Amino acid sequence: MAKYRAGIIGLGWMGFLYAIADRYRSTPGFTPMKSNKDATGPGQYSTDDVDRPTPRLDVHRTFHYHDHPGLENSAQTHSEALWDRPEVDLVAGAERDQKRLKAFGERYGIETLYTDAVEMLRQEKLDIVTISTNVSGRAYLTCIAVECGAKAIMTDYPMAHTLQECDRMVNTCAEAGVPLSVGALIGNHPAFAKAKELVQGHAIGDVVSMEAPRPESMVMYFVDGAPAWVAGTGDRPPSVSGKDRFDGQGMMVSTKGEVVHFRTGAPHLRITGTSGEMLFYHRTNGWQLWQDIDTLAGRRRVEMPWPAPLLIEGSRTIYMLQDILDCLDGRLDEPKLSGRRTAMAIEVDVALKQSSSSGGERVELPLKDRSLGLSYDWFR
Repeated sequence: MAKYRAGIIGLGWMGFLYAIADRYRSTPGFTPMKSNKDATGPGQYSTDDVDRPTPRLDVHRTFHYHDHPGLENSAQTHSEALWDRPEVDLVAGAERDQKRLKAFGERYGIETLYTDAVEMLRQEKLDIVTISTNVSGRAYLTCIAVECGAKAIMTDYPMAHTLQECDRMVNTCAEAGVPLSVGALIGNHPAFAKAKELVQGHAIGDVVSMEAPRPESMVMYFVDGAPAWVAGTGDRPPSVSGKDRFDGQGMMVSTKGEVVHFRTGAPHLRITGTSGEMLFYHRTNGWQLWQDIDTLAGRRRVEMPWPAPLLIEGSRTIYMLQDILDCLDGRLDEPKLSGRRTAMAIEVDVALKQSSSSGGERVELPLKDRSLGLSYDWFR
């Protein structure tokens, strides 16, 4: 019998549609289908896709990838990831679009379908709730889910628009002891836990500094202290899609003296130590480990084999869920990309923008004005 009852709020792309649309037609058992040429915008598809052939329902259950990290490319959506786990019983879904709701029910054999998410939360007594709505509803629904007894919550990235909303989500979950995981992002992969293990084991000596293109929860996973102050410069105007995240050069210093540099063109993450370095390059070769060793030519910094598990692109959602289950079962204190770390990244982002707009002045954290926040791409 399953240990946890789960439900999904929002049957859009991350919640459900990627499981049946032709975005991932390379999935084993997937019947190719024609793209809808009427759909517009980056990565957008029409809900007409739900009428077309879909992968057979046992595709992912033929092999549990969460037991074998490094052999990825399985469940991409919240619904497929939840359905895949024997200890989870996917029992309900909420979505205002009746067509998506009907397709979801037919695919998973679920009859408890709702057009009102709050009604679902109050009626179903769910242990795990995933929230894949647009950004504006995530803070409210997260807090209602906790109020209704949810034991764990997964939501999409970004978690909220304002610092106040982030505070509400993080504090509500913390007070109830509910793990909150934010975003099906690459930082959920077990290779990142291995990277942190290497850092904490002094595989590269004492950490001197870190470097990344921008503030993200993936970076904050390796920062032990809270952000203390930032300085930034060169922020660019918002993009045509509406996104106004910090896009310049900057630095953050934590309460424990940790230093993170943000630089356009930097590796996705570089951690430099007194006797080595670790680098992560997204969508190329994953993690690299360099260590200072004695050679016949003297002491040299040499690339070493990365220990298992190796990082392979894909399957971020199953590892997001894995963190949640590990928290529920007492194997993990906090998801790698937790709400707390994501909120820290958002606040650093906002503070860097403030610093840049004031000529690079140092900005102390936490920020006093919690109504400040960020705008994101229109399709978020």
